[in-house]
Amino acid sequence: MLQFLNDIDTRLFLFLNGFHSPFWDTVMWWISGKIQWLPLYLVLIGWMIYRYKWKTLYILLFVIVLITLSDQGSVKLFKDVFQRLRPCHTPEIQQFVHIVNNKCGGSYGFISSHAANSFALAMFTTQLFKNKIYTYFIFSWALIVSYSRIYLGVHYPGDILGGAAWGICCGLVVFYLYTYIVKKTGQKTRN
Repeated sequence: MLQFLNDIDTRLFLFLNGFHSPFWDTVMWWISGKIQWLPLYLVLIGWMIYRYKWKTLYILLFVIVLITLSDQGSVKLFKDVFQRLRPCHTPEIQQFVHIVNNKCGGSYGFISSHAANSFALAMFTTQLFKNKIYTYFIFSWALIVSYSRIYLGVHYPGDILGGAAWGICCGLVVFYLYTYIVKKTGQKTRN
C-alpha cells in the first residue's frame, strides 16, 4: 500500500513539476521566499493592533509558540523520523526534476515546513479574526506558497499535504490553548 501511495505521489509530483517556464521560475522562487512576505506579516500585526490594542503582544507570543511548534515539529517529528528524500535528491527521478537556481535544500522533505508554517498561521489567524474574506485569502496564500515548493522541485504533493495537516493541527491546538488561557486569566478579546 505504501509503495502504491508513493508511486501516485511521484507521478503527481512529476506532472505538476513539469509545468515550468522562466517567468514562473522567477514567480515561484519569489513566492517561496520568506522576506518577501514581511509586508503581509506587518499588515496582520497592524490588524491585530487595531482590533486588540495592547493584547496584540500577548497574541504574538502565541504566534511565536505556534511557528516554533509547526516549524521544529515538521523537522524533529517528521523529517528526522521518516527520512524521505526530497524529489530533487531521489536518484530514480532526479534527472526529471525541474529545480530553480540549483537549490534543492536539505536531504529530507516529509513534511514540508513551508506548508506547515503557512497553514499553521492561516488556521490560527482565521480562528482569531473570524472573517470569511480573510479566511479565503489566507488559505489561498498558504496553498500558493505550498504549491511553489512542488514547482521548485523540493517537495512531493504528499509532503505538502502532510505539512498542511500538521500546520492546521498546530494552529488549532495553539488557538485553543490561547482561548483557554485568555478565559483563565480573565482577559477579553474583541471579535
